[in-house]
Amino acid sequence: MKERAAQLAAQLAERDLDAMLISAPENRRYLSGFTGSAGYLLITPERSVLFTDSRYTEQAANQSPHFQVVQVRAGWDWLLDTLKETGVRRIGFESENITVGSYNRVLEALKEDEALSQASLVATAGITEELRILKDGEELTQLQKAIDASDKAMEAVCPTIAAGMTEKEVAWKMEVAMREFGADCISFDTIVAAGPNGAMAHHHPSDYVIQAGEPIVIDMGAQVGGYCSDITRTVVVGEPDEMFHKIYGIVLGAQLTAIHTVRPGLTGEECDALSRDVITEAGYGDNFGHSLGHGVGLVVHEKPWVSARGKDALQAGMVFTVEPGIYLTGWGGVRIEDIVILGEEGATPLSKAGK
Repeated sequence: MKERAAQLAAQLAERDLDAMLISAPENRRYLSGFTGSAGYLLITPERSVLFTDSRYTEQAANQSPHFQVVQVRAGWDWLLDTLKETGVRRIGFESENITVGSYNRVLEALKEDEALSQASLVATAGITEELRILKDGEELTQLQKAIDASDKAMEAVCPTIAAGMTEKEVAWKMEVAMREFGADCISFDTIVAAGPNGAMAHHHPSDYVIQAGEPIVIDMGAQVGGYCSDITRTVVVGEPDEMFHKIYGIVLGAQLTAIHTVRPGLTGEECDALSRDVITEAGYGDNFGHSLGHGVGLVVHEKPWVSARGKDALQAGMVFTVEPGIYLTGWGGVRIEDIVILGEEGATPLSKAGK
């Protein structure tokens, strides 16, 4: 954790900042190790301070030994006092996390305090997220535990799904199984979309009764040590029909093409095209509306973006999903998703559940 905060501090000068205020929970955890639900970090080249309230000061001291822990109350006096003490003038803040209301209150307080009249708030975006994009060994360990929990749940529950069960029943069985296989919690609301509901990529499980022979899209994830997994499988109770075999074959071919072909240096857009071209050539390009994938870590959707708008080059060490799909109104859908890690020679799937 100490090294991560130091990496951030080293970037301040080149961004013309004296300090960085961290408010996003996942960034706070990444930089300090603190897992409490309330707190801010202020990082300068000389100091790393964690501000939190009385509920969390002992926890913060245990989890963040390299940070100075300061107990605070509601409001922004703690920030103003620290700025006066340190002489900081240009303070970067996470513009995609701080609310407009909070920004305005701090700005007004700075204007009203003569000693801080020269201080300014500087909007930033993506600084810590860029540090998080390459996973270290400990992060990969936690990620694999989360992936294993959802893999094992998928393998255990799918054979028990029967005609007559509802989508909600399947979702609950999956969530219980992930807990039993080591998950701290689920990483997002489980999707179970049977029959025509599968045409909606993010259908919420309902009381719809599963029928034999229709596709069932199951998308779920576990969280372990703060790190998330994300897996999708499409299954059928009983015998699949010809249409299912056709659509499933196209989607599986599209997924495997991307997994086997992606290399460092390709952009997210180029990786997306590896799968999209397969589906388009099969005549279903208009039925694949979402991106091919996304990074996974402390947040279930994070950089890198493997999409038609992903202009950044993929690098060895990045972890992301590969999840093409085809969705047909009135029939249903097929999506297959694995998490992969990109190496110098290509991608290696971290998800192991059978397809």
